Amino acid sequence: MKKQFSGVGVAVVTPFKNGKIDFNSLEQIINHLIEGNVSYIVSLGTTGESVTLTTEEKKDIVQHTVQVVNERVPVMVGCGGNYTSAVMENMIAMEQWADFDAFLSVSPAYSKPSQEGIYQHFKAVAASTDKDIILYNVPGRTAKNMAVETILRLAQDCPNITGIKEAGGNMQQSTELAIHKPNDFTLISGDDDLLLAQMALGFDGVISVAANAFPQQWTDIVKTIQVNRVQKAQEIFHRFYEFIQLIFEENNPGGIKCALNEMGLCENEFRLPVVPVHRDLEERIRAFVRKN
Repeated sequence: MKKQFSGVGVAVVTPFKNGKIDFNSLEQIINHLIEGNVSYIVSLGTTGESVTLTTEEKKDIVQHTVQVVNERVPVMVGCGGNYTSAVMENMIAMEQWADFDAFLSVSPAYSKPSQEGIYQHFKAVAASTDKDIILYNVPGRTAKNMAVETILRLAQDCPNITGIKEAGGNMQQSTELAIHKPNDFTLISGDDDLLLAQMALGFDGVISVAANAFPQQWTDIVKTIQVNRVQKAQEIFHRFYEFIQLIFEENNPGGIKCALNEMGLCENEFRLPVVPVHRDLEERIRAFVRKN
């Protein structure tokens, strides 16, 4: 059975103009991504500045995204938090907004729960919805790693927990996940710069930031690896590795929005505390985009 969320997913930015959501630019970006042959769209992720959005704005973004996508690719929606009951309530509410395909749910932040606490959190969250849930492990933001044992336990005990976005930057953990995961459990890279290495281990694809700007190239990397043309994938990846370093040099989505602005896809505008990148970095990002 083909995994629904293999290939390239894109954590879509939220474009702003004069402090408001720029829905015209959001539509333009989504079409740019689908025309670049990405496999699915991820709405309300970190790159979408979801923590600065009101509930009503989130609802509008999800509804607009689903409408623009129009079933051309699956849509995954971010829903996480550090209070389990609130996450469950939010998922129930969000299912009424639009007909999307799955949730991406980040591990609880700030409270730094034990592994048992993380397990109980996601077990309860999974029981609140019939939709597939993709776990999101990003200890650089949550201050707590999800251990391999916890991930495998959830995969075993919760049928609708069907994969993980692994963004821990830990290749040993990635290796252990690839070796011990169930056959139908999807492993998704959450680190653009580790995509090639993680796919070599057996990962199924990536939820990418960089693909906001270069969707076809990221699709080419993944597809060429999948058909064992690793050398060609290496050539493309090496060409764009500089871009990955540039867009994450200061903050995300500061770097990627700068690139999208150079491409004419959205304004270089954010909500505090995210700010535009410094002028020197901006010039380097824009120069790379113009060259490629």
